[in-house]
Amino acid sequence: MRSGLLTAVVLTLLLGGVIFVARERGRGDLTKLKAELGAKAAIPAPPVIQFGGQEALVLQRSPMSGGMVPEFVTATFLPGRGMNLLQLRAFLPQKGEVDLLASPKLEDAAKLINGAALEENGAGSLGLGGALEFPWGSSLGGVTSADGKNVMATWQGHGLNVPVTVKGLNSGMAVGGLLLTRAADSVESNVMPDGDSTKAVFQAGAFGGQWLSKTEITMTALLSSHILEIKVVAKNTGSEAEPVGVGWSPRFAIVSGDRTNTRLKLPSGERVEVGADGRPTGKLLPVNDTSYDYTGHTGATLGNKALDASFVHLKPSLLDNGPVVELRDPSSGYGLRLTALTSAIKCISVTSPAEKAVVTINPRFNYDDPFGREWSKEPDTGMMVLQPGESAQWKVRLEIFSLDDGPGAHF
Repeated sequence: MRSGLLTAVVLTLLLGGVIFVARERGRGDLTKLKAELGAKAAIPAPPVIQFGGQEALVLQRSPMSGGMVPEFVTATFLPGRGMNLLQLRAFLPQKGEVDLLASPKLEDAAKLINGAALEENGAGSLGLGGALEFPWGSSLGGVTSADGKNVMATWQGHGLNVPVTVKGLNSGMAVGGLLLTRAADSVESNVMPDGDSTKAVFQAGAFGGQWLSKTEITMTALLSSHILEIKVVAKNTGSEAEPVGVGWSPRFAIVSGDRTNTRLKLPSGERVEVGADGRPTGKLLPVNDTSYDYTGHTGATLGNKALDASFVHLKPSLLDNGPVVELRDPSSGYGLRLTALTSAIKCISVTSPAEKAVVTINPRFNYDDPFGREWSKEPDTGMMVLQPGESAQWKVRLEIFSLDDGPGAHF
């Protein structure tokens, strides 16, 4: 009996020791696990990329055609940079998802346009994506200041002192307007049945005394499978009249890189003659049967030559809702169609550097240098005059379509 009792005591002590060791070891493992989890939790999240103190806004949707036709998938706007359309991506049956704009990645774009030198005048925004231009589109001429930093334009006896956006521009022209570096005062987004929409409002006032009266700018964008619509409404909220112009300068990438096979089609109109100093001469030239004639039924190929011209007195085709520009990339199997949906859009400029796979198309209210004396014989150079309380609307539609036979493939 004593032997059995001793054995039971020994077994009990051994079992208790095993349990104690296991418990302590478990506590140690748990401590290590907690320490590891804590270390992982302590790893900082990647920094949020901001432009002008605001994050990028992405409109997105999922392809629904089963990979059979081109579709838009995302549109990335920068509310902190005047709602610049930094990126526009689409699905192409032959290539998958591609970038339709000649823009860098988000983090690289931040390095380009968040630099101190570019914060001041917005030049970086003009070099990528699709910048909104307000209160004038493209260029504005005048008397250049002694330090070359500003241009004094004159409208109805009022002096408008605006910054020279592109440094080294010797002809004394301010480019791209005053919205390039401005952050939106409010932004909202909505999910649609086949995409997303957004609205941004800018209470621009008088742009720090650089413009007349006060202005509220409302920009809306709607992305669906085959359409991106952008609308800008400018309202004079001040107490005096003001001139306004709106433009948009998306830098489209030729996805295939094949300029020689890429076709451009423009509406009928006239070309603005430009002098050696880069300013318009005030003379309008016909384009028919010239090197600037892209108005034929099938347009014309870009080739390897440079193109930099503005076209006015635009005439839409019979069945179109407004003047239309088409850019077709047969090597990638898709085309883009940009339609000016408001009659106030009086000018479309096209820029494509020689041998570069980039085409910038700028539909806007105004001619180049709209207040210039060279336009003395031209009754309307496109700037709209808003009285207090009045509004002006600018609207375009961008469509993507397949070059295969079908309703969207016509020339």
